[in-house]
Amino acid sequence: MQARHIVMLSLGGVIGTGLFLSSGYTIQQAGPFGAILSYLVGAVAVYLVMLCLGELSVHMPETGAFHSYAAKYIGPATGYTVAWLYWLTWTVALGSEFTAAGLLMQRWFPSVNVWIWSALFAALIFVLNARSVRFFAESEFWFSSVKVVTIVLFIVIGAGAMFGIVPMAASEPAPLFSNITSAGWFPNGAFAILLTMLAVNFAFSGTELIGIAAGESVNPEKTIPKAIRTTLFRLVIFFIGTIVVLSALLPMSEAGVTESPFVTVMERVGVPYAADVMNFVILTAILSAANSGLYASSRMLWSLADKKTISPMFAKLTKQGVPLNAVILSMVGGALALLSSIVAPDTVYIALVSISGLAVVVVWMSISASQFMFRRQYVREGNSVDKLAYRTPWYPFVPIASFLLCLASCIGIAFDPTQRVALYCGIPFIALCYGSYYAFYRVKK
Repeated sequence: MQARHIVMLSLGGVIGTGLFLSSGYTIQQAGPFGAILSYLVGAVAVYLVMLCLGELSVHMPETGAFHSYAAKYIGPATGYTVAWLYWLTWTVALGSEFTAAGLLMQRWFPSVNVWIWSALFAALIFVLNARSVRFFAESEFWFSSVKVVTIVLFIVIGAGAMFGIVPMAASEPAPLFSNITSAGWFPNGAFAILLTMLAVNFAFSGTELIGIAAGESVNPEKTIPKAIRTTLFRLVIFFIGTIVVLSALLPMSEAGVTESPFVTVMERVGVPYAADVMNFVILTAILSAANSGLYASSRMLWSLADKKTISPMFAKLTKQGVPLNAVILSMVGGALALLSSIVAPDTVYIALVSISGLAVVVVWMSISASQFMFRRQYVREGNSVDKLAYRTPWYPFVPIASFLLCLASCIGIAFDPTQRVALYCGIPFIALCYGSYYAFYRVKK
């Protein structure tokens, strides 16, 4: 992969349902101003984590990087657990992506069950990943390009509607920033910001795909820092700019997850067929995120097998260099889409987002801790920090601050009944991973 592939792979993973669908949940829970604040805090957290990841992935570029760093600098059991957590992140995310795609299709085909569309889209994404890495990277580049252009157009049209340059439907007056504070600064209290942080972190998850792709990139010492810089710059513009426009044009009472807030906003703006076009583009964007997700989860399984911590069958490659067995097992996570779309898709979707969000936040915490431990060991061995091709700035403040910000979002969900299921699923899963690791090595010994 080249720099353009890695940048778009990261953008493809991060710009998905977290922005296009669950942003409505954040506005509904925290209020418009609270949602903007939540995404700002999330942007800071992901920026700090990426600074940590940059140093690690440039110094040690390899496919499935996170668990290798955690295994080396925290402990082998932690590395094993991190790998499975990241696999869980994306297999569960596949379920939410396919469910969201099915929900969007309801706009045009209300009589067709959501799960049917979920199954069709799952088959499409599997085929894209089962081909060569180059084919996957090129398809993801164009997938991501479509949604990047769409978000730019949405921000431009939305900003025009805010200030009266673009007319609103039904001759509504330009709202300016009135919606942002119409229900109060914090209609559900300032604590609601903490409750929504996990959904926000889920929206930003995917940025760390840069580290996953490092082992399959050209000149990682140049492409990885460039990818981190350009990706973060674009994410801040896309996410913060988008949330400001959504908050200004979407009343809190109309926000939710049964329909994309983007589509709702376009219906309020007097642009012909804008809502249908936006629905189609969001569908493309969600499939792009699923494409990236299946890539990430299968490479993590391949890395585990390559390290001989799971069956070697998952390390086998096709002639095109694709770990097909790992792709197949990861695709099983898509069954969650069928389950969630049959059983109350609007409520189960948030549960899936929360479980995936918790898993990725724990992975981010491991990245921060790994960088902190790596730098200490690197200096203790007599090496000069100046020799690092890419250095995390403001050490040790950056890894400590990023770790604490991620920890705060994990604590917040304990107070939200809708998202608390993530703790009920996540904590036993982590315990199971540690237990299975020690059992495996005891048997092996």
